[in-house]
Amino acid sequence: MSPSENQPDVDLVIHARWIIPATDDQAILENHSIAVRNGSIVGLHPTPDIARHYSSARRELTLDQHALIPGLINAHGHAGMTLMRGIADDLPLQTWLNDHIWPLEGKWISEEFVYQGTQLAIAEMIRGGTTCYADMYFFPEASARAASEAGIRVQLAAPVIDFPTPWAADADECISKTTELHDAWRNSELVSTAFGPHAPYTVSDESLRKVLTFAEELDLPIHMHVHETAFEVEDALKNTGQRPIRRLHDLGLLGPRLLCVHATQLDDDDLALLQQTSTHVVHCPESNLKLASGFCPVHQLQTTGINVALGTDGAASNNDLDMFSEMRTAALLAKACAGDASALPAYGALQMATINGARAMGLEHLTGTLESGKRADMTAVRLDSLNAMPVYNPVSQLVYSTQASQVSHVWVNGKALLDDGELTTINRRQIQELAHTWQQRLQHSTNDGENA
Repeated sequence: MSPSENQPDVDLVIHARWIIPATDDQAILENHSIAVRNGSIVGLHPTPDIARHYSSARRELTLDQHALIPGLINAHGHAGMTLMRGIADDLPLQTWLNDHIWPLEGKWISEEFVYQGTQLAIAEMIRGGTTCYADMYFFPEASARAASEAGIRVQLAAPVIDFPTPWAADADECISKTTELHDAWRNSELVSTAFGPHAPYTVSDESLRKVLTFAEELDLPIHMHVHETAFEVEDALKNTGQRPIRRLHDLGLLGPRLLCVHATQLDDDDLALLQQTSTHVVHCPESNLKLASGFCPVHQLQTTGINVALGTDGAASNNDLDMFSEMRTAALLAKACAGDASALPAYGALQMATINGARAMGLEHLTGTLESGKRADMTAVRLDSLNAMPVYNPVSQLVYSTQASQVSHVWVNGKALLDDGELTTINRRQIQELAHTWQQRLQHSTNDGENA
């Protein structure tokens, strides 16, 4: 190509040792470069050829010991709960919720709590290579503001629950506030919305029908905890004579807009319904292990064509938001559960944490892979640390040996949110001071309760 044929200048060119697009062909591009213009990827080329395609770049970056991957997508969490990290550990789910988390939320949850807890969560996620997350928590307006200010992509699954919460009096008010949230942020580049009915055991048939009606009218996803524990399923059978997934199917909720989070208790009928309806599953392996909730049959789901995304859940039940750790745990657990060492190979685990999450959230046209036309949501990971060498297969290193601390750069819409290990849009020291202040408040509250 002659100089006269060169395309206009681009904003950013990254020369990487490896580019892992996370596309269905499972490509690994060695010594390639990626070009970004106006927040979007405009080309991927072998590094020796890049100068023939683009005359100049506003910024040019050489990452010759790095893998460049799509930004990681945390498809389920409760960002504001990061301020409760470690406050009620080593307890079963119902005890954890009923005796500890819900009482603390009743006392402390506010717009300020959610905003500052979400800032802490976002800082941790960016530092670990996450560029997009799904959030189901009260005061989603505060989460939207925190995400927008930080420059990270978020889908807010505004909670819907029948009983009173600090955010809303009942399910009808939750639904009304969700539609208002959608209207307020519908033109945002970064913030999208979804309905977040908490779980089958906390939302009535009437409320679920209303959620479905509004979700279809506004074309929004529905994000819900489903079959998280054996107790949930047994209790549903006792009270209704139906397993929750069958009930959701009869109500019309199963389908491509529904994300079933956890799904640790699935029988053959459940699997068939999920497959027939193209319903998504979000796997949260470390939270499920910590709460002894059970095992999501990832290998079975994937072999039947069900899309499985990956999430950390909240930091109060994980206790971190590290998607590299989550990928490794998911891959190892899938092999153990299936009794098959080939189950969920490394590239498949990376896709769970990227494009599968984008598909589940309805964002695959924007993010999830490194391809021309997609938004430039990217993460660079150093692979020259001692724990990652030697590198025979960079994807294996990313999934089985990488630590979040190896992330060096993160971009969303082509904007650097992490530059050579430094957060660019969040004041780290300020966040640490706020976290310490909240710790003192909650710890004092917890000690008072124990001494009462």
